[in-house]
Amino acid sequence: MSVTIRDVRAILTCPGKVNLVAVKVETSEPGLYGVGCATFTQRATVVVKAVEDYLKPLLIGRDVSQIEEIWQFLYGNSYWRNGPVLNNAISGVDEALWDIKGKMANMPVYELLGGRVRMGVPVYRHCSGCSPEEVEDGLRRFMEEGYRYVRVQQGVYGASRNSSMDSPLADAETARQFHTPEGALAGAYFDPKEYMRITLRLFDHIRSRVGWQIELLHDVHERLAPIDAVGFAKEMEQYKLFFLEDLFAPEQIDWFRMVRQQCATPLAMGELFNNANEWTPLISNRLIDFIRVHISQIGGLTPAKKLASTCEMFGVRTAWHGPNDITPIGVAAHLHVDLTSPSFGIQEFAGFSDNEKAVFPGCPEVRGGYLYANDRPGLGIDIDEAAAAKFPYQKYDDAWLRTRLPDGSSVRA
Repeated sequence: MSVTIRDVRAILTCPGKVNLVAVKVETSEPGLYGVGCATFTQRATVVVKAVEDYLKPLLIGRDVSQIEEIWQFLYGNSYWRNGPVLNNAISGVDEALWDIKGKMANMPVYELLGGRVRMGVPVYRHCSGCSPEEVEDGLRRFMEEGYRYVRVQQGVYGASRNSSMDSPLADAETARQFHTPEGALAGAYFDPKEYMRITLRLFDHIRSRVGWQIELLHDVHERLAPIDAVGFAKEMEQYKLFFLEDLFAPEQIDWFRMVRQQCATPLAMGELFNNANEWTPLISNRLIDFIRVHISQIGGLTPAKKLASTCEMFGVRTAWHGPNDITPIGVAAHLHVDLTSPSFGIQEFAGFSDNEKAVFPGCPEVRGGYLYANDRPGLGIDIDEAAAAKFPYQKYDDAWLRTRLPDGSSVRA
């Protein structure tokens, strides 16, 4: 007799600084369930509605073993597809089904994907500060903890020498620093030219003071005009980055060809991608070196393992998007793919707070700069719903997403 889906629930919780969405799929077998990540933190409540109002009625009574069939069915059922809300909802279900399959087989998911090709996964951490010296101090702390890959940033992508992601400049300071026109609207202002100057000085400082034994990464966050981004990539070549991330917006990916003709700075791209039409030309034409998709954004583990295999064919490596706005379940899903993938490159990792560890028992562990699975069946992680309820949804303003150029015009973050 087949095991079927009995219930599907979305669980919204905020144990850290951002809202997280997990999905729990319960089965006809008593005590057997799976969990998955469906976090689209900027639109978290919409994902919950998508799971419970639209996907759940389609899933009740379905055979849990039919992961690929269920993914294809959910993907096409809305007719309009490839949006972040529905993809994240599908991801929560998809990862939960893989979790269930592993538990039924009494194996970790990585065994179902072909087994490990590495025992641990090297990760990179984020290091930022308001000055080169502050960034250096943070970098050295990570190195002392065993990390050998670190993303370094100064300020908020060019906003200010003294600003942070959590506290954009106040209006009076904005007007003074950026010479905004009269009547300019409030926002998170940034100056692309100043960002480039600050960043080049930062990397001069880090390489001269820390040396070349640490792998450095940097995120442009798509904030430069394309031709400026080309020049910036050329200037950054001297610092021998592990990669330069998100040099262009998804709408401007044809510019990657020009960069390839001009310099050998390794390039990473993709955290805003939703579907294969966006990444396939970059991979097949070898215009990037690392694919950076957010696994729940593309629909979960099922499409991620296919993407990893595609990358392998063209010499592109994976660097799944792994900031603090995914659940630890999502981190575990990344890890299981990473452990089995020859095309693995690096894994972004934001760490876990004590509250997150309480809500999500079984979090993967990091030791000496490597992330390790716990070898339990399935994804090896769970959600404590009573603990999750102690950290309810928080309505907050992503101030850094209200981005503006010095003339006051609104631009994408």
